[in-house]
Amino acid sequence: MLQQIARQQDIVEIAPQGSTPKAAALAHVAEQYGYTYGMAYRTGFKNSLVQVRMHRDRQPDARAREAATITAHPQAGNGGSVPGLERGSLKPLPEAVGAVAVLKDLITFDVMAMYVADRSQKVKCYLACAVLTVLLLIDRSPVEAVPSGGVVALLFTVAFKVGAIRRGKIAQRLTDAGFLAVRDEQGGQRFLRPGQQLPGHTNPFAS
Repeated sequence: MLQQIARQQDIVEIAPQGSTPKAAALAHVAEQYGYTYGMAYRTGFKNSLVQVRMHRDRQPDARAREAATITAHPQAGNGGSVPGLERGSLKPLPEAVGAVAVLKDLITFDVMAMYVADRSQKVKCYLACAVLTVLLLIDRSPVEAVPSGGVVALLFTVAFKVGAIRRGKIAQRLTDAGFLAVRDEQGGQRFLRPGQQLPGHTNPFAS
């Protein structure tokens, strides 16, 4: 990641081999070098990898932050100290814990979008349950087939509900932290800091 930053790339991709907290810690480091959070999603084999995209922030305060970080951590890419993290670790320093926690919520909220079903997804899942029940009826008695299909439908319902509740709690934490709930160009819900624009573009999210 630091190599990408050193090349002054407009977009930095973060994909740590680990948990969301590690991705959040690295995103915090990128912010200290004048980048701003863009989005997060799952990728890789069985969606096992969290990918975070950071965009270069052209605002004067971001450029000042970058200059101050370079001055304070001149050897960051050569084994020296890294802003906001303990040396040789992805553990946040006490003063960075709060900021990393917010980034973790942003990442988790975006990543969970693929698991929060909309109406069409729910219809497809329940239709699949119906098809499963019909297939089971071919080889088994209704006493076995119907409950089996019902159990699968119940599992889907619980998963949808739990996902929505968890995402709602994260949304509340982000709102409490001063972020604004908006809709992106695809209609998905996102959170932005007041005055923040869609990273990489000139137009803000539509409210």
